Amino acid sequence: MSKPTIEQMREISPCEYSEGLPREQFIDPNIHQMWPQMPRIAGPAFTVKCGKGDHLSLHAAIYRASAGDVIVVEADPEYANTGGNVCAVAQQRGIAGMIIDGAIRDIAEIRNAQFPVFARGLMPKPGAKEQMFPLNQPIVCGGVKVHGGDYIVADEDGIAVIPKNQLKQVYDLAKARTDKDAAMSLSEWKAQHSKKVESKLQELGYSD
Repeated sequence: MSKPTIEQMREISPCEYSEGLPREQFIDPNIHQMWPQMPRIAGPAFTVKCGKGDHLSLHAAIYRASAGDVIVVEADPEYANTGGNVCAVAQQRGIAGMIIDGAIRDIAEIRNAQFPVFARGLMPKPGAKEQMFPLNQPIVCGGVKVHGGDYIVADEDGIAVIPKNQLKQVYDLAKARTDKDAAMSLSEWKAQHSKKVESKLQELGYSD
């Protein structure tokens, strides 16, 4: 099988990608969906680093990222890094969504537009536009080192970062787990789960 399409990747929850990824590849859960029931997003990471108190790099990135990219940002959490108009332009250009290790503003506009954004929270005060860093360079977002072209899968359960050279391997494991779970009834799962739990308790010498 060739590497999966973005549509195929998006069909699988970040939970199942944990089959092939260590904890270190999942972004800090304090970076979360900024409006309820956001759709799952998937796509290649377009990485951005913003300076302290500044968001110029992100504002430049919305014109340079490609349709389908997920913009992933290392930012100053003390200031808003994006707002309604910036997200609207990104949405017009086909950007899949944003993952921001920092704050945003204009949440009502972003929610009404249904543009997917994950961030730490809200801050009315925006940053400045005075510092520019090279785009698509390695950054750290929510404790995870992200390279341009790595793959992101994100939804309400969390955010997985899949190294681009491990995509097929990680996807295959996630797909196998998804298919296995889908083929099993709850009663079958319960029987297997109970057997596994009791076996481990016996091994540890636990008794009621």
